[in-house]
Amino acid sequence: MSERSGKPAPAPPSDPQGLPVAGAPSIPAGIWALGFVSLFMDMSSEAVHSLLPAFMVTVLGASAVSVGLVEGAAEAAAAITKVFSGALSDYLGKRKLLAVIGYGLAAATKPFFAIAPAVGWVFGARFTDRIGKGIRGAPRDALVADLAPPEIRGTCYGLRQSLDTVGAFVGPLLAIVLMAQLADDMRAVFWFAIIPAAISVVVLVVVVREPEHHAGAQEARVPIRLADLHELGTPYWWVVAVGGVLTLARFSEAFLVLRAQGVGLSLTLVPLVMVVMSLAYAASAYPAGVLSDRMDRRALLAVGFVTLIVADLVLATATVTWVVLAGVALWGLHMGLTQGLLSALVADSAPARLRGTAFGLFNLVGGCVLLIASLLAGLLWDVYGPSATFLAGAGFTAAALVGLLAVRPGSGAAP
Repeated sequence: MSERSGKPAPAPPSDPQGLPVAGAPSIPAGIWALGFVSLFMDMSSEAVHSLLPAFMVTVLGASAVSVGLVEGAAEAAAAITKVFSGALSDYLGKRKLLAVIGYGLAAATKPFFAIAPAVGWVFGARFTDRIGKGIRGAPRDALVADLAPPEIRGTCYGLRQSLDTVGAFVGPLLAIVLMAQLADDMRAVFWFAIIPAAISVVVLVVVVREPEHHAGAQEARVPIRLADLHELGTPYWWVVAVGGVLTLARFSEAFLVLRAQGVGLSLTLVPLVMVVMSLAYAASAYPAGVLSDRMDRRALLAVGFVTLIVADLVLATATVTWVVLAGVALWGLHMGLTQGLLSALVADSAPARLRGTAFGLFNLVGGCVLLIASLLAGLLWDVYGPSATFLAGAGFTAAALVGLLAVRPGSGAAP
């Protein structure tokens, strides 16, 4: 597969899965398969996670502090693991192997949520689940770049992101339906979540075929070297910096739920917040990826940044439920316009042999900043109120937009 080298890459005669291509490259079968792998695993995970805080508090008697500790430690573990798994995938040249390990580990944790007799069991299962996410994340994103023809790289990332997000809103909807049918038996819902998780792993093992990929180095070495960091280059580090600042504005979606509750949304309908956000996200991610292959990716990203600023202003000033939901929809739209494109920019700007490392570092920075962003958002919320939290988000997004304009054109232009 030809790579971007400053000049438009010619269309390959066949895609990385060996399928014939007529005219413009078609989306490889492996990309579709990875999308459905993400869809089924997110369906399983979100069915569990949408109920997990209530399960810990009402069934296991946990405190709110315990819930925060479980979530915070789990997300931190995922962020740290991603950087090493990405670099390891470059060294081994086995991205699919690491993805299978990561998805398999996540699937294996699901029964432990169902049988957990105490919070410690939930902590162990949640921590292990996020370790699995960390192991699979960067190698999977790098595998998308390996499989995708450069001419439609944005389209491929957008498709995978859309299918991933479909699972993210189908999961909570599935949990609501099952809770109604199973007399609010949360453990039964957790048992049901094993099924889509198992399907995800089977699809990955059976359908996805990894292209020929050579390890980045033949000698044993540490996963990340200073020489690698230098080789990634200035355009890549600009993308990391811009993504990091944007993440400061993209604090936990839990604050969207709190905002909706604050203006009167009933507890029964609270899952509607995540459904609205995920629907807007899923509906926009794929079209945004397709469009990014026909124009400068930075220009489309700028539209996404402006959309987040508008969403923050709406959420800061909202006083009724429907206005909050409109702000939530805009928040989801900005996710669709930015997340897949940022991944495409990482792939555009990093050398092919260091893609796993590049995605690992990008995800590490994003994960660490997300923890800081959520703590800062909570502090502003408690001291100055919800409006201050969202106004600060708008300010950070504006700063990220300024940084985006400094990214060199070569790192974000369409083929």
